[in-house]
Amino acid sequence: MSDQGVRSWIRDARHIAVLTGAGMSAESGVPTFRDAQTGLWAQFNPQDLATEEAFRAHPQRVWDWYQFRRDLVREVQPNAGHYALAAFAQRHPGRMSLITQNVDGLHQRAGHVGAIALHGSLLQDRWLDAQQACCSVEALEDGHPPRCPVCGNLRRPAVVWFGEHLPPEALAAAEAAVQACDLMLVIGTSGVVYPAAGLALGAHQRGARVVVINPEPTELDPVADRVLRERAAQCLLSLLED
Repeated sequence: MSDQGVRSWIRDARHIAVLTGAGMSAESGVPTFRDAQTGLWAQFNPQDLATEEAFRAHPQRVWDWYQFRRDLVREVQPNAGHYALAAFAQRHPGRMSLITQNVDGLHQRAGHVGAIALHGSLLQDRWLDAQQACCSVEALEDGHPPRCPVCGNLRRPAVVWFGEHLPPEALAAAEAAVQACDLMLVIGTSGVVYPAAGLALGAHQRGARVVVINPEPTELDPVADRVLRERAAQCLLSLLED
């Protein structure tokens, strides 16, 4: 089938679910977690930098690692693919649900309202111990990381670390989007990280068409109705034109 055939699927779909992964952001120059481990950070493995246990043991190290990654993300801009998805959603209210594994906020910066961030947000914080009620963001004590001056509760990046569950609200919204869709676009993800990859499998099992857009082979290729070996930015500009 030609790309024109995929365009016809998009035109005729009642509801489109989109799942994006690291390849989407790579086109904007966002390094992956491991690609960012250069210089000082090359000596650490992911378990040293992206678990609650690591943060409690070495809060300044983990905080500074995420500050370093935040600085990298702030230097890049959304690419044409981010803008194409946002523009389509704005032109067709209610017809597209965007689910992203990326934590960089580029979809939101491109103007995509309501993006479902499965793995949280790199540019936001939350309390380490969420149940401690005495904390006030307005009363934060500066530090690496900042803390509550009353109880000492620490701020941490609002991302999903290894060993943590996905945010229940985000996962429920993603699953609802899959239930509603008759077409799913899987863009720039390898298909090896669960439960995100399971969303595409669920769409396939329900009978929705699945289109994989990725220049490299993925674990989800076998269930795809069409595989486009292309980069997201230019491919989406063409596919999402009205």
